[in-house]
Amino acid sequence: MKTTYEKLDEIPFELKADQVLKGLRLRQSNATIERMVRRMVEEAADVARPKAIYAVSAVSNKHENWLEIDGVKFTSRIMRVNFDQLNRVFPYVVTCGTEVDAVKAPDGDLLGSFCLDAIKVHLMGTAMRYMTAHVKRKFDLGKTSFMNPGSLADWPITQQRPLFSLFPDVEKAIGVRLTPGCMMQPLKSGSGIMFTTETGYENCQFCPREDCPGRRALYDPAMFSKYA
Repeated sequence: MKTTYEKLDEIPFELKADQVLKGLRLRQSNATIERMVRRMVEEAADVARPKAIYAVSAVSNKHENWLEIDGVKFTSRIMRVNFDQLNRVFPYVVTCGTEVDAVKAPDGDLLGSFCLDAIKVHLMGTAMRYMTAHVKRKFDLGKTSFMNPGSLADWPITQQRPLFSLFPDVEKAIGVRLTPGCMMQPLKSGSGIMFTTETGYENCQFCPREDCPGRRALYDPAMFSKYA
């Protein structure tokens, strides 16, 4: 199967001050805070360009704890089990975009920095939702799940390198680069592999952390035995 890539750089988004204020989770607000948030939101709405890139990739050479995607080796027992019956998956990178860096928080204002982070998180989430809906519609997919490098000990953050190698040049395409420590810049970017599933899967089922704001499923210790 020939690898197909698509860049999504005209992603529509809605950015409202009330959404950002809610994301800040402030115990109380005031007119000064609201003015600052509204100013930053207006500036961000003028320049922001959330983006995504995804590939349609072939799965092959499946072994006990590793497999190949487009000829690139990925080591993960959980991935190997999840992709057992699949011959096609959808690697991706999404980002808030570098353009929003033009928006500046007031010097030394910690709340302003939090506000800018909340704006970027919202833009990244928009890019993720748009990419997911686009791929599902284009390829007529049913139920899908995601695996993300660094979200599980079984698939560590260093697996960002082979994931990024599946694309010709992610930085040139959508402005995202890997640091030597395999973190993404801009920080408010996400990467992973989208795949079809009949049974459902969430990384969160393997994570015992109780205070995670991004939790999408309950921790399930029994999941470990299913993947052993």
